[in-house]
Amino acid sequence: MGNCCSDVSGGQSAVGGTSGYHASSAVNAPNDAVDAFLRSRGYHGLFSQIELSLSAANLRDRDVLSKSDPMVVLYTKGRDGSLQELGRTEVVLNSLSPKWIRKCTVTYQFEVVQNLVFRVYDVDTQFHNIDAKELKLEEQQFLGEASCRLSEIVTKSNSVLTLDLAREEIFGPGHIRNSGQLTIYAEESVASKTTTELILRCSDLESKDLFSKTDPFLVISKITESGLLVPICKTEVLKNDHNPKWKQVSLSIQQVGSKDSPLTIECFNFNSNGKHDLLGKAQKSLAGLEKLQSAATGESLFIPVSVGHNHQNKVLKSQLFVDKYSENIQHTFLDYLGGGYELNFMVAIDFTASNGNPRLPDSLHYIDPSGRPNAYQRAISDVGGVLQFYDSDKKFPAWGFGARPIDGPVSHCFNLNGSSNYCEVEGIHGIMMAYTSALFNVSLAGPTLFGHVVTTAAQIASASVAKNERKYFVLLIITDGVITDLQETKDAFVMASDLPLSILIVGVGGADFKEMEILDADKGERLESSTGRVASRDIVQFVPFRDVQSGEISVVQSLLAELPSQFLTYMRARGISPNT
Repeated sequence: MGNCCSDVSGGQSAVGGTSGYHASSAVNAPNDAVDAFLRSRGYHGLFSQIELSLSAANLRDRDVLSKSDPMVVLYTKGRDGSLQELGRTEVVLNSLSPKWIRKCTVTYQFEVVQNLVFRVYDVDTQFHNIDAKELKLEEQQFLGEASCRLSEIVTKSNSVLTLDLAREEIFGPGHIRNSGQLTIYAEESVASKTTTELILRCSDLESKDLFSKTDPFLVISKITESGLLVPICKTEVLKNDHNPKWKQVSLSIQQVGSKDSPLTIECFNFNSNGKHDLLGKAQKSLAGLEKLQSAATGESLFIPVSVGHNHQNKVLKSQLFVDKYSENIQHTFLDYLGGGYELNFMVAIDFTASNGNPRLPDSLHYIDPSGRPNAYQRAISDVGGVLQFYDSDKKFPAWGFGARPIDGPVSHCFNLNGSSNYCEVEGIHGIMMAYTSALFNVSLAGPTLFGHVVTTAAQIASASVAKNERKYFVLLIITDGVITDLQETKDAFVMASDLPLSILIVGVGGADFKEMEILDADKGERLESSTGRVASRDIVQFVPFRDVQSGEISVVQSLLAELPSQFLTYMRARGISPNT
C-alpha cells in the first residue's frame, strides 16, 4: 500500500510551524508536523490496486449446438443503487467452467464499503470477432449475477471467495434460479508493495537567513496530467546546514505511478511563520534518481524566474545527490488481512446531561419515531458499517459513560447492554438496540470523562497481545462535550499507543472541540503524559460531525482514512509480519 515516511523525526515542530515540541518526542517518531504540512497541500494516505481473477463452474448452457461463450462484466454499486462498470473479461469460447485470463482492477479503499456486482453473459457467435469492451450487453444472453463487498474478498485467508450466480426466471419476480458459481481471487498489484528507499543530500544551498545558515527540508511531489503537484514524500528539517544529508525516506512505486513518472523534488528553507522559502528544485523520475545514484553524479537545482512576460528557469550551483537507491517489497495492510489479522470494533457513547433530555426533539439522543437516525446512531452505523466486515465474530464491546444507572452512582464506563458481567453485543444492530434501551434505563449526568473507557479498551487490547491473538482494536468514542479529564485522557492515550489500538472520536452537537483537536496529533505534536512520557505513535483521529455531514467527504472517510497507516506503524515498529 502506498506509504511514504521518514525513519527519523528531526523537524517535528518544523514544517507545520508548531513550536514547543519537547526534545524527548523527537526520538524515533514520524515527522507529524511535516505530514500535516503535506496534507494541507493535498497529500493523502494509503491506497492499493487490487487485481481480480475470475473463474466459474456449472454455468447454464444457453446454446443449442455448443456450450455457452461466457464473459464477465464487473460493476461497482453506489449507495443509490446505481451501477458503474469497472471492467470486462475476455470471451471464453464453448465453456461452462471458464477461467478468464483478463483481470479486473479495482482501487481498494479501506474507509469505504465497496459493493461489487458481477454479471455473466453468453456472447452470441456473431459477435466473437468484436472486442469485449465494444460489445452491447443488451444483445447478449444474461446467464447470472453475483454480488459481494470487496472487503469480503480481501479478508479471506487465501483471498478467494466463491459466490452463487443467480438469475430471475421470466415467469415472475422472486423466482430465482441458481446459475452456477463464480470464484474470485484477489491479488494486490506488485507496484502496491514495491517500496523505494532513498537517501538524498544537497550541496551549496543558498542562505536565506541573515544571521544563521539555512534550515532545509525536501518535499517530493508527483506531477499530474494537468501539471498539478501532489506531495507524496518528505524529509525532516535539518538545522543550519548548507550541505544537508537527510535520513532515509521511503515511498511506494504505486504512489508515484511508475518508475518513469515525473517527480518534482523541492528544497525549502524552514520559517517558523509557515512561509517556507524555495531554495531550488529538480525534476526527475525514480528511474532518473536511480541513474544519479549509480553514476554518483549530481543534478543542478533551479528556481523559476519571470523575465518580463516570459518564465524561465534559473540554474543554481546547488546540486541534488542520491546517496542510496534501493527497492524492496514491504508487507502491506492487505497482507496482514490475508494473514488472518482482524480489526475488532468497540464503541463508547456519551450519556452526559449536556446532550439534553432524550424524550425531547432537541436532544442529541432523541429517537425519532419516523426512524430518522440521530447523530449518535449515524456515527455508529457509518463507522461500524465499514469495520464490521473485518471482524469475524461481529461481537462488539459497547459502553456508555457519564450517566447514572438505576439506583447507582454516576458511572464513567458501564456496559451498554445492562449486564454486569460482559460488555459485548451482537453486530451493529445489537449496538443500536443496546443504545436505545440504555437511554430509558440510565439518568444522564456528567462530567465528560474519557479515561475510564480508554483504559478498559486498552486492557482488552493488552490481554489480546498476551494471548498472541491476531487482532487490532478500534475504539469509537462519540461525545457532545468538552472533556474534563484532559490530562488523565492523555495519560491513557500515551499508554495505549504501545498497544494494537486506534481511537476514533466523533464530536456531535455545537460544543467547542478544541481540546479534542489537541488529542489528535495531526496538528503536529505528539501527546505527552503527566510523567513526561511521549506517545510512541499517533493513535487518535478526531472529527466534528457537523463539519462533514453535508460535504463530499463522509465522517467515515474522515475518521478511517489513516487507520491502515496506524495499523502498519504498529506492526512494522514491532517487526510483526503477516505470517508471524
